[in-house]
Amino acid sequence: MSSQVQSGPATAPRIPSPKRPAGTLYRGREGMWSWVLHRITGTAIYFFLLVHILDTALVRISPDAYDAVINTYKTPVMGIGEAGLVAAIVFHAFNGLRIILIDLTAWGARHQRLMFWIVVGLWAVTMAGFLPRHLSVVFGGH
Repeated sequence: MSSQVQSGPATAPRIPSPKRPAGTLYRGREGMWSWVLHRITGTAIYFFLLVHILDTALVRISPDAYDAVINTYKTPVMGIGEAGLVAAIVFHAFNGLRIILIDLTAWGARHQRLMFWIVVGLWAVTMAGFLPRHLSVVFGGH
């Protein structure tokens, strides 16, 4: 008995490629936005501290120059900038605590999305308490 084996083109099993969201590599979920905002706020705080150190150092070089710089900070535009700085610091601080919980606890890693929304809520409550008083001083003078 002879058996014949047919030979033909071999077909490899097809492995589906992973799906990506249309138009972007990123998924745009809470973790990504938290990461992006943490870097932006950290960079903004860094540059503020750099400028703050430089303008404070002016007092040793020329007290008149220091006074001139401080007077430019008393404008409404700078008052809005201060509000932005406080917003960045508050978000960065609350999100930093969230990151610590994610890194050090299994609970934090499982609930990182929920904690992002808690950070946003705490940030909004903190800013709601800060902004009215700050803006009344900036625009009302008291």
